[in-house]
Amino acid sequence: KGYVQAADVAMASLDDLVTWKVEAKDLTNKETIKTATFASLCSKQLTSVHILNPLIAEACMCVMPKNAKNFNVDNVRTCKMMGGSVQNSEVIRGVVVNRDTDTSVKSVLDAKVAVFTCAIDTATTETKGTVLIKDADELLEYNKSEEKMIEASIKAIADSGVKVIVTGGSVGEMAKHFVEKYGMMLIRILSKFELRRLAKTVKAHMQVRLGAVPPEEQGYCAKAYVREVGLQKVTVFEQKETDSSQIATIMLRGSTRNILNDIERAVDDGVNVIKSLVKDGRFLPGGGATEIELARKLADLANKEKTLSQYAIKKFGQSFEVIPTTLAENAGLKPLDVLTLLYSEHESGKKSAGINIDAQDVKQSVKDLAKERIFDSLPAKKMAIKLATDAAVTVLRVDQIIMAKPAGGPKMGQRKGHWDDED
Repeated sequence: KGYVQAADVAMASLDDLVTWKVEAKDLTNKETIKTATFASLCSKQLTSVHILNPLIAEACMCVMPKNAKNFNVDNVRTCKMMGGSVQNSEVIRGVVVNRDTDTSVKSVLDAKVAVFTCAIDTATTETKGTVLIKDADELLEYNKSEEKMIEASIKAIADSGVKVIVTGGSVGEMAKHFVEKYGMMLIRILSKFELRRLAKTVKAHMQVRLGAVPPEEQGYCAKAYVREVGLQKVTVFEQKETDSSQIATIMLRGSTRNILNDIERAVDDGVNVIKSLVKDGRFLPGGGATEIELARKLADLANKEKTLSQYAIKKFGQSFEVIPTTLAENAGLKPLDVLTLLYSEHESGKKSAGINIDAQDVKQSVKDLAKERIFDSLPAKKMAIKLATDAAVTVLRVDQIIMAKPAGGPKMGQRKGHWDDED
């Protein structure tokens, strides 16, 4: 009961601590997005934040719909490429496919794109059939008729103006030859999800049979080209800046797989901050300022409470001190001294006073983080308090002892005496 009461007070207090609000019209401003994602990125990639922050802002602005509430985090993709450093990372307005093309055509400008879900090969019948061939001439004629059918299908695609063929199925050698003959680019994409994503990027309708593609079902790409990144070749489908691209890809570079995975998680956090921002644009002061203010208010509430709930409320408030304590430890400062200084600043009415991680000593360890433009998302903070409280209350309500018992099965026989005795 005391935990729930404390959580309700903490959630209500958060609305009073809002120091910055982002309106829908401000989402076209790159600096606004960079400010919103700054604190989130600092928690994972402090040294690379000045590189990643502009990339995330640019990618989000590329795919931001007219109605910002429809912003979809899946439209900002990441592509991890080994080699180079984080400084070599970049944003591409479009999709990056991690494979080379199947033909010798490596670059196409102003390309019309056809996306097929079927195989680029001879059609197989649903039922088994037997072909009787009496002599060599009939065998040659049969092969020629098969070639003519494939060539007719590929020629029909080429005549409809298509320059790039994308397929999710297999590609036959004969079909590949004719695609090469008509000077088209061909690429296979094995993942059906990636195929759908590419079709969405180029605004193409996926075709289920091989043949001519109507103009209204073709996609468009400003530039499709093969690019060598490190030791790997990738195919890039890129749109112009004037085109409204529905998908943007952040190409991340790093020396090891672990570094790339860490950067990817940081980018994912930053993009999700924008997703939260378009729904509720209110922000709180970061750097432990909000947590200390909540701890102070809950301590006052516990002192006024007459029932046994006061102990639960007091402990609930003390739990918020973990955030500033951890920040102080990570910054190489004495946590107890920093907490004391933070409490004194908040008692004097400075609600946005938080920890300065760049400080060299305790005296410089506290500053006004609202002026420094370091903010935490209000919806994220509310959800964290709610879920943590639910977890704690659920555990406290369990009135049985939970024991871990070994799994069933026969027990292993124990050898008597020492194993050397058998020799």
